[in-house]
Amino acid sequence: MDYYVDAQLRRFNLLISQIEASYHEAAVKMGLSDSAMLILYTICWCGNECLLRDITSGASRQTVNSALRKLEADGIVYLESAGGRKKKVCLTQKGDRLVQDTVLHLIEIENDIFGGWTKEEKNTYVELTQRYLSSFQEKAGELYERKFKQE
Repeated sequence: MDYYVDAQLRRFNLLISQIEASYHEAAVKMGLSDSAMLILYTICWCGNECLLRDITSGASRQTVNSALRKLEADGIVYLESAGGRKKKVCLTQKGDRLVQDTVLHLIEIENDIFGGWTKEEKNTYVELTQRYLSSFQEKAGELYERKFKQE
């Protein structure tokens, strides 16, 4: 069977893989796991603390919980109640120093790159990426429903 993948799609997939690999390499060089980086980045994004449910993309719930336990044991974060069954993840002083030495540098790099783009370029990039993601999720869901639910 002959499989055809458009050359632009191959390039797109390669770029996505290289971007993910670059973030992984940065995390490793900073002494962080990908999931620890995700947690600390999310906390920064939310402003020094975040709801546990805010830490969602890029890792399974089990992976996030495992990384959280390690960060807690290392004195980087602590959990506190946010009302009801909600939990808040907060940085300790040690965690704040770690974030300043690691994650904030990546955020500065991202801001520098993104800041060099015009407003139109930023909007186009984000809109097309969102459109691709939404379409992919919808079509993959349809495939799952059609193909794998029948078995």
